[in-house]
Amino acid sequence: MRIEVAYAKPDGQIILTLDLPEGTTAEAAIIHSGILQRFPEIDLAQNKIGIFSKLCKLDQQLKAGDRVEIYRPLLADPKEARRDRAARH
Repeated sequence: MRIEVAYAKPDGQIILTLDLPEGTTAEAAIIHSGILQRFPEIDLAQNKIGIFSKLCKLDQQLKAGDRVEIYRPLLADPKEARRDRAARH
């Protein structure tokens, strides 16, 4: 089955397309993609993951066409950032 593994940084994103056997988990797809070697800052114990913007667990079995997304931690709380912008205007 064909799936994608995606990771975005502030300066760009990478989407890797893989052909993997049915029943592959999100974690296995991430490991097989080689993305952990390309971006050593990714820590699967810390970074959340999802499939098409819906959070999932590492043991989630994938379906053909799924895109596994690795999320970076937020640098600022969006609510707090909005309050700061409003206070400056």
